[in-house]
Amino acid sequence: MIWQCFKLIFSHIEVFCVKYNCKSDGNKRYSRDVALVGGGSNPQPGEISLAHNGVLFLDELPEFKRSALEVMRQPLEERRVTISRAKFTVDYPSSFMLVASMNPCPCGYFNHPEKECVCPPGVVQKYLSKISGPLLDRIDLHVEVTPVNFNELASDRLAEKSELIRDRVIKAREIQAERFGSRPDLHANAQMSPQMVRDICKITPAGQNLLKKAMEKLGLSARAYDRILKVARTIADLAGSEEIQLEHLAEAIHFRSLDREGWAG
Repeated sequence: MIWQCFKLIFSHIEVFCVKYNCKSDGNKRYSRDVALVGGGSNPQPGEISLAHNGVLFLDELPEFKRSALEVMRQPLEERRVTISRAKFTVDYPSSFMLVASMNPCPCGYFNHPEKECVCPPGVVQKYLSKISGPLLDRIDLHVEVTPVNFNELASDRLAEKSELIRDRVIKAREIQAERFGSRPDLHANAQMSPQMVRDICKITPAGQNLLKKAMEKLGLSARAYDRILKVARTIADLAGSEEIQLEHLAEAIHFRSLDREGWAG
């Protein structure tokens, strides 16, 4: 449900596409390390600020230098980026939706159901370690895309219409607008503080038990705990539910269920 809503969102707002170490092409933006977050002797905004109130799409995420990706941790948390120089400091807004894609390994066939990975020993671990655990914690939805077979491609099964998904998204945003009506600085569940998460995203004892088991099995952090509750609250809003049900929480956990083994700490 929530993934369908993201597909609809992407079709209606500007997406800043960033590919590593490429030249400009058409209306897409490509950048290197400094241009991603901003900087220079006379500090200029980077791609994360140019994507303010929009979507920033990072293609081939592990190909960016780890240092550049780690600098994004503050903007993802605080929705602004601070660039400091000897005589002054500049703050640029950077409230963006981060979307990133990557292969599971350099050859692209790790965990493939039919083809065998040809990467040498240790290469997959090195490739995954370019994405740190703290950065991964700040990404709310992890979706593993599996190959689509011919029968599914050729199927004439009708998908849910975009108009219906759009109506559901609008209703969910109206619910959130009413929820944060007294806070003009808040517009969506993703912007809730940890204390607000505990006040608004209450779950049943069964939900607490489910979340506890997921935290222990996946080795998730306290930040991931808050983000699971925010996503669960959003899923409940999309379903028109006042309470976070067990199925909403299970779906939110599923979006963080990629195996953490092999990711850098």
